[in-house]
This record gives sequence, C-alpha cells and structure tokens, in this order.
Amino acid sequence: MYRVLSRDGQTGNDVIVRCELEFTSGTMALLFAIIVILVTTAMSLPPVIKIGAIFTDDQKDSPSELAFKYAIYKINKDKTLLANTTLVYDIQYVPKDDSFRTSKKACSQLSRSVQGIFGPSDPLLGAHIQSICEALDVPHLEARVDFEPTFKEFSINLYPAQDHLNKAFKDLMSFLNWTRVAIIYEEDYGLFKLQDLVKSPPSARTEMYIRQAGPGTYRQVLREVRHKEIYKLIVDTDPAHMQQFFRAILQLQMNDYRYHYMFTTFDIETFDLEDFKYNSVNMTAFRLVDLEEPKVAEVLRQMESFQPIGHAIFNKTGVIQAEPALVYDSVQVFAHGLAALDRSHDLRPVNLSCEKEEPWDDGLSLYNYINAAGLHGLTGHIEFNEGKRNNFKLDLLKLKKEELVKVGEWKPGTGVNVTDVGAFYETSATNITLVVMTREEKPYVMVKEDKNLTGNARFEGFCIDLLKWIAGQVGFQYAIRLVPDHMYGVYDPKTKEWNGIVRELMEKRADLAVASMTINYARESVIDFTKPFMNLGIGILFKVPSSQPTRLFSFMNPLAVEIWLYVLAAYMLVSFTLFVMARFSPYEWNNPHPCLGESDVVENQFTVSNSFWFITGTFLRQGSGLNPKATSTRIVGGIWWFFTLIIISSYTANLAAFLTVERMITPIENAADLAEQTQISYGTLEGGSTMTFFRDSKIGIYKKMWEFMESKSPSVFVNSYEEGIKKVLEGDYAFLMESTMLDYAVQRDCNLTQIGGLLDSKGYGIATPKGSPWRDKISLAILELQEKGVIQILYDKWWKNTGDVCNRDEKSKESKANALGVENIGGVFVVLVCGLALAILVAVLEFCWNSKKNAQSDREGGASSMTEMKKSLSFDQVGAARGGNT
Repeated sequence: MYRVLSRDGQTGNDVIVRCELEFTSGTMALLFAIIVILVTTAMSLPPVIKIGAIFTDDQKDSPSELAFKYAIYKINKDKTLLANTTLVYDIQYVPKDDSFRTSKKACSQLSRSVQGIFGPSDPLLGAHIQSICEALDVPHLEARVDFEPTFKEFSINLYPAQDHLNKAFKDLMSFLNWTRVAIIYEEDYGLFKLQDLVKSPPSARTEMYIRQAGPGTYRQVLREVRHKEIYKLIVDTDPAHMQQFFRAILQLQMNDYRYHYMFTTFDIETFDLEDFKYNSVNMTAFRLVDLEEPKVAEVLRQMESFQPIGHAIFNKTGVIQAEPALVYDSVQVFAHGLAALDRSHDLRPVNLSCEKEEPWDDGLSLYNYINAAGLHGLTGHIEFNEGKRNNFKLDLLKLKKEELVKVGEWKPGTGVNVTDVGAFYETSATNITLVVMTREEKPYVMVKEDKNLTGNARFEGFCIDLLKWIAGQVGFQYAIRLVPDHMYGVYDPKTKEWNGIVRELMEKRADLAVASMTINYARESVIDFTKPFMNLGIGILFKVPSSQPTRLFSFMNPLAVEIWLYVLAAYMLVSFTLFVMARFSPYEWNNPHPCLGESDVVENQFTVSNSFWFITGTFLRQGSGLNPKATSTRIVGGIWWFFTLIIISSYTANLAAFLTVERMITPIENAADLAEQTQISYGTLEGGSTMTFFRDSKIGIYKKMWEFMESKSPSVFVNSYEEGIKKVLEGDYAFLMESTMLDYAVQRDCNLTQIGGLLDSKGYGIATPKGSPWRDKISLAILELQEKGVIQILYDKWWKNTGDVCNRDEKSKESKANALGVENIGGVFVVLVCGLALAILVAVLEFCWNSKKNAQSDREGGASSMTEMKKSLSFDQVGAARGGNT
C-alpha cells in the first residue's frame, strides 16, 4: 500500500490518493537494480577521465614521458583503485623557453575537458601553466624545482621545496664544519635556487665564492677555485653536462682527499664515478628514491621488465632518475585523489576556455582531495601541505672506496642524521705523508742530542707521542719540520701579515701543526683547530720568596714597632698615674714608725721611682715589694695586670712562630699587585698567544700591564721559555706563561713558584689549514684518546715521571720548625750584657756621687773626694772581710 501525493486541479488543494500495487519477486529485483544504477551513476566518476601532460621537445620519448605513460597503464590495470574509470592522456610537446606556445597548448587541452595538467618540468614554463590552472580552478601537478616559497593555489608539486633543500645543504655543511665554500651553478636561475644558502649560511664566518659555469668554462672556474685554495664545493650543474664536469676535475687533478664536492642533483647514482672511487676524493649528494626499500625495488623491477618501454625509463643506467620517479608518483597521487573524491562527490568534466576564464566548479574539490592524499611512492612517503611536499625523507649518499653508500638521511623536522659518521672521517690513503710543522719547546717537542738520528727519530716529547697515537688512529704518515722563525704565530697590525707556524699553514707549506699552540680567535679566523687536547690558562712564574734575614733582636718581631711604642707609652702613663693617685689618696700615707704610735711624720711608698719599679715588676711578672693599699691605686694596679696579661700572652704565642718557622717575603700576590708596582719587571714569550692576549685585552689591569711591557727597555719579551725562566731565577722578574709550561718548570726547580691563579682559560689544539679534511678526523681521534686516558698517561710521563722532579716535601719540612740559634735569640744576651753594664755603670756613679757628697760634708777636716773614695773602698773591703769571717 502506497500513498501518492497529488494536487486537485480545481481547488488547488493537495489530495492523498490511496493506490494498491501488487509486486512480484521479479518486479522487486528489477526495481532494486534500477535504484542501484541510479545511485551509482549519481555518485561515481565518469567512465573516462582525460588528463593532460606537457613536455618540452627535448623530452619526447624521455624517461619522464615514458614513466608518465607507464603510471597511467598501471592505474588502469589496477581495478582496486579506479574500478569503473579509465584514465586517458593528452600529451603535448612545446619548445623550451617558449611560454606563449606553451600557454596555447595548455588552453587547447583545457578546452578538451582535461581534469588535470601535468608538467612541464621547466621552471619558467611551469610558472605560466600554474597561473592558467589557478585561474580556471584546474589541478596542476608538477615535479619541478620551485624557488618561490609562496603558496600557489591549485598547484601540487612533488619536488621538495627549495627552502627545505637549502636547509638540508646547510645542515650538512654545519655537520662537516665547512667554512670556505665555492658554489658553482650553471642555469641562470641557479642563483635563485641557492639564494637562501648564500644569504644565511650555516655559520657567520662561512666564506662563499659563487661562480656560474658551463661546459665551456668548467676548467676555468675550477682553476680559479683551486687558486683560491677552496676545497669545499657545492655543484649545481645540468645533469646532462655532469660527465664534462667530472672530466674537468680530473684534468685539473682536483680529485684528492682535500676536495669535497656536494652535488645538488638527486641522480648522483646514475653517473659514472669509476674514476673517483680509489683516489680519496669526497663526493656527497642526496637522493629521493631509496633503492634498498623492498616495495620500491619491486615496483622498479616491474617497471624495468615492462616491454617495450621499461628499459628506456631507466635510461640505460639501471637506476631510475628522480624526475621520472616524481612523474610516476604524481600520476599515482592524482589517481588517489580521484578515488577519494569518488567516495563522496561526483565529478562533471567540462570544456574550459582560457578566454572566458570561467572556473571549473568541481576543480576545488578535486584539488582538495589530491592535496589530502597520502601514500608511499617511489620517492618515499608522500604528503602535502598547501600543495607542497611535507614529511619526506632524503637519503644522504657518500662515495666510499668502491661505491656510493647511504650514510644518513635528512628530514624537514629532524634535520640531518648521519648514521655512518666514520664515512666522513675515514681515509684510504695510509701512504699519504703529511708535513707536520712544530716548534721546539720542553716537554712538548725536544730534539734529541744524538746527531746520528734522522727524520722523525730526532724528536721526542709529549706532542711527538701524541702525534704517533693520532697517526695510528687516523691512518697517515708524517714528516716533522721545525718552523724556521721559531714563532707560533702572531698577527702584525702594521704589516698585516702573520708569522710563525700560522703563516706556514696559511701558505700550505704544512698540513698540520702539532705543538703547544693555543687556540684563540685571531688564529681561528685564518686557520682551523681540532678539539683541544689540553686545557690551560695564563699564570705568573716567579722566584720562590727569599727567607727573611734574621736580626739580632728577632725576639721583638712578634709585636710590631708601633705596639712596642704604645706599650712604652702605656708604661709611662700608668706609672705617673699611680704616682699621682698615691699622692692624692690618704690611704697611701703611712706612719714610718708604727711602733711609736701616732706621729706627725708620714710617708708615701709610691715615689716616682717606686711607681716605675712597681709597674716594671708587674709587667715582667715579678714581685716589686710594693703593694698598693688604697682602692684607687689597686684599681690602677689591677687594670695594669690585665693589660700585661694580654700583652705577654700574645707575645708568647707569636714568639714561638716567629723564632722557629722560616718567614718568607712575597712582594706580589697576584696580577693586580704586579700591575701596581714597577720594581719587578714582567714579560711574555715573543710572538706567542700570551703576548696577543695582553695586547688585545680590553680589561684595564691587562691593558696597563701591556703598556708597561711594551714601553720597558730593555725588552721584557723573551724568545723562548728557557730564557724567561732564566730571567726569573736572576730575580726581580715575573714571567707570564701558559700554566702547563709553568707547571713543568715549577716541578723541576724548587726555586720557582706560581703566583696567584690563572688569568684566563684556553686550550692547546692541533692546527690545520682552512678547510682541511684532517681536522675532524683528528678531533675524533683526540676525543677517543681522552676517553681512554691516553693523554693523561702521556702528561704524567712527561711532567711527573721524568726523574728530574724536585722534592718539595723536604724543603717544606725544613722550613716548618728549626732549632733556635744565636741569630734567633742572641738579642736576649745582648740585652742581658747591656743591662749588666748599665748596672755597673750606675753603681760606679752612685759610689762616686756618694764619695763626693761625703767629701763635701767633711771638707772642714780637709778631706778630699779621692780620700773619701779610698776610705769607702777600704771600709767596704773590711766589711766584706768581716762578713766573710763571721
């Protein structure tokens, strides 16, 4: 029973009419089939979809065109992708560099209802086709270089964006530490491709030498590069001319281990590299097609076996080029976009006109589905973001001894990932002999005394042993040479030239410099250094301070002169204070004869002399026979006793140290002390990094020190460390030198010492010419030797285990506690003798004074002073005799 809705013609009202239909099973099946057909027709793609392709005349029957045709054949054969649709192609050929005719061909294709246009691969022609497709909303699939990073509507480009490629080149340059690079490009637009690489190199100090070259000028440009001593090259040439470029390299003999060529082409595997496999030249490139991947290898096997065009797609090389692979993948992407559209939308082909510029209604939907397509093709994972390739992978290839091998990969998100680091640092040239420049300096490099020795056997030292280890690790032979001017290398601002080892490396008269050579900015700007094999700084070498001369009155040293003066002043002040207060206090006046009772005569025991005697006795911790009785005088005495307790205790505590421990006089303690005085001269090694440090320093103290050194006459600079050490031992000279050499000198002469700490921090490295391939190889070897402890073993061997190290322990023991001699406390005996002499003198004066006084009182009897002295002497002798008989 069905209800049919109809309208009454007279009243205009809707009327529901009931009708009964009786269906048989056959009628039901027919009805269901009709419905299915109608729905399928409404939601499916047209049975035939036409796509257009444009190739240049020189690409007719090329691998790219054949790959395009083969891709369409594979899609039509694969009924799981577009089951009810067949792709047909419309191929047009256009002259190269003729944009007008190319536009006309594209418009002709669009008028015949193509649903997408492929190509052309020429960048200029492709830009014109893209603008037409954008105007008419037709998907444009490309596999070409696009050096404009801006978004282009309706463009799907499978070729990686140029900004990504430039980033890959920069990442690899950074990994390889390229600082001087030559860029050789062929096409006029080549500079536009690499402009980002030129404008923002991986390092601010990277030097770029850019030249355009073609088959006729390859040798000329390469000769210029060789003359400028640039060994790293980025080559962007037409693949069709690559063999001519290779021939120019061989003719100019630019194919040894020093040169490294980075090619921008993805087709390095398709070229004949047989002439470069065994001469250690470095060749690097990226590729899109991973031939080792099983799925890719299977597709390529089927493609190659397809007759009659399969073999021609590989262009007789056995390896598919990047462009045919990209064209093949672009057709696959288009088909996957159609399949996705088929599931939700219909597609109505229309004939378009370039003159009317009426866009295709279904073009945007088709473009969006193609842009959202994701698959795995010959060129790896395919994914788009606004029509540009995203999340792709580039394999990094490196020419090794016998073949090109994959040594890493690059991705936009993670950058370069080198899986075989050794490929960039290995060398097959163990028979290469490198010239190693050095400078004689203990203990780094020393010439043996045996005159019969020749070659490398003449040398020994820390650097020589280190060089043997590195040569064994890296794999090279070497010949050691001494630098002619005996200089490490310093820049002369007047002549604008370098000297020493640096100049030898700059002029390529040496391949390496192994010595105690400091890494600094000035040298790093003209030569290269490896990782430091030793860290150090600038120290001050000085003669061990001399012992303080022993004085006769050394017992006075524990207290400073001003303290002695203050004690004397306190002694005088307290004595007079006691005397005055005793006079004022009534309790200090006593009856001299207490047995007689009260008396009008009283006396005070604290006379001036007694006051001084009391203070003297208490100061020396002895009794004086006098005791204060009044509270005021007792307070004075108590305070004086406390004062003397502290003074005597402090004196006693210091006396032992001053008399038993040797005292040293240290005129300077650090660089600031050195800069503030002029009595002690100081200097550095002539032409060394320490001299450069002070000359170029912006720190006030160091600038002041440099001005002093520069103005001093005679010169304070020395030609060798031995000369500087000799001047230090002569006295009044401080030598500013690197801490490792300072440590070596101090350990061998106990009369030398280091003053203060280090003035800076730096390192010793092995120097190479700019861009040398040996630098990174040696750096890895140094890191490995450091991890294994080999460098520390070598350091101990040449610094501590040579048998000529002085024993500082014995000297320190001697200086800690010595027996007291006459020179230490002889002054005490002098004081004793002087005291006795003074007592005798005073006794004589007292005797004479008393005799004179008695003579004056007996003058009436006619006695003289001499007579009284005789009587006194006679009386004393008699008294003594009597005393002896009693």
